[in-house]
Amino acid sequence: MQRVTVFYSGRVQGVGFRVTARSLARGYEVTGIVRNLPDGRVELVAEGERSELEAFLTGIEESELSGFIFKKQVAWEPAQGRFRGFAILG
Repeated sequence: MQRVTVFYSGRVQGVGFRVTARSLARGYEVTGIVRNLPDGRVELVAEGERSELEAFLTGIEESELSGFIFKKQVAWEPAQGRFRGFAILG
């Protein structure tokens, strides 16, 4: 099991990013959170098998959100098992 943390930059707030990410997450075996940050970025943290996480991130990039993402910062680490489901925070 892996954990991926992604910081998305661009025009990612106020465009339905969090709702779309949560909706997309339902199609994959992943758990985690997505939230807006005060600096205008969106943080996504998800856990699952690496192949599911990679497919989920690809789904985000291929969705209608792609035009709003200008940059992303991705970090991988071992899963911590702290999530149940996929939630929007803040």
